[in-house]
Amino acid sequence: MPAQRVTEPPLVLAVNAGSSTLKFGLYPLSAGPQGWQALAPLISGCFEGLRDGERLRLLCSHRPAQLLPSPAKGQAMPTALAELQALLKSLLGDLGGSHRLLAMAHRVVHGGDRYRSAVRVDAQVLEHLRAYEALAPLHQAHNLEGLQAFSRQWPELPQIACFDTAFHADLPALETRFALPRIEALAGVRRYGFHGLSYDYLSQCLARLSPRSRQPGSRALLAHLGNGASLCATRDGRSLASSMGFSALDGLMMGSRCGSLDAGVLLHLLRQGWDGQALEDLLYRRSGLQGVSGLSADLRQLRASDSEAAREAIALFGYRLRREAWALTGLLGGLDVLAFTGGIGEHDAPLRAELCESLAPLGLRLDEDANARAGEAQRARPIHAADSTAEIWVVPTDEGRVAAQQAACLLRLTGSAQPADGGWA
Repeated sequence: MPAQRVTEPPLVLAVNAGSSTLKFGLYPLSAGPQGWQALAPLISGCFEGLRDGERLRLLCSHRPAQLLPSPAKGQAMPTALAELQALLKSLLGDLGGSHRLLAMAHRVVHGGDRYRSAVRVDAQVLEHLRAYEALAPLHQAHNLEGLQAFSRQWPELPQIACFDTAFHADLPALETRFALPRIEALAGVRRYGFHGLSYDYLSQCLARLSPRSRQPGSRALLAHLGNGASLCATRDGRSLASSMGFSALDGLMMGSRCGSLDAGVLLHLLRQGWDGQALEDLLYRRSGLQGVSGLSADLRQLRASDSEAAREAIALFGYRLRREAWALTGLLGGLDVLAFTGGIGEHDAPLRAELCESLAPLGLRLDEDANARAGEAQRARPIHAADSTAEIWVVPTDEGRVAAQQAACLLRLTGSAQPADGGWA
């Protein structure tokens, strides 16, 4: 008998297109009684330097770092996509077997009140999503630009938008309301919450690994701390409250974003002649760690600095974190699990220690040695002491894995889960 060709599980390519980077991961799928599950990525990486005038750099899990020729003006994204297509074909060929790509899953920051779960993108969906660009100017336009570019490059594949707001779609009504009049002009002005793909991943990991998370009524405080930062309070893995609101500005101080701000400050600046563009630039790009320190949005650089402004920025970041953490813990009525993720959350041990020390009146106790080593593991690990009343975890997030899973589940529900036959063997 002739040898039969082994058919490998279908794959989803998850992408996160930003202003200067294009992150990607190729996720195999496993079908089970609960639906599709995305497994660990076969390949992951990032293209850096997508801004005009910068040189493209490819970082890939299966290849050495590679500098690419500088693309022509306006051609950085098309160049990166062409390189990505060639890279995937080469690497999949190296892996052997019969690989077929099911879809492409795109992280999109804002879905508004229209999109409460993943959606297959067409021209009408794109038009709707452009309406939210002003609410997430650091992300939304770049997410959609990448989505369109992938659609042109791979027109035979379903393009699926997966939203950071979707995890918070069922927030309690009081959490979503602002104390504003009920007038038509304010339709859609509500609290949404963000970093949902990350919080979804954390919740799934904790449900597997954390005994306290599996108990009925489990109360968790999830901290996604990076250049963008937020907190999310969950009960039984469902979002109850978020430090972020209508836009990606609210709540915690961030890398270059201000976090919570008295609206009277904006009225004051408007009266002094500031226009909308100048205010957007101030709030999104010139504030936060960057603005307070005058040095950098990177907490690692600030910790290495001996400047007073850098120390003040670090102190303010930690203070706002502790203040918001107590507010959300109060809403939960206590705490069973505290979990950290994101670049800062995963790697800044002093910040984790400060927050846990502030929550000590609730009985939280940190294992100092485990906390100091947590960033080395690249896997979820507990860092609480044996006598802690709540579990404390550090969990490296994987937003792409959640996006891949959501895309596969959507296509299975709509009967479209047939791998594309586009020469990916």
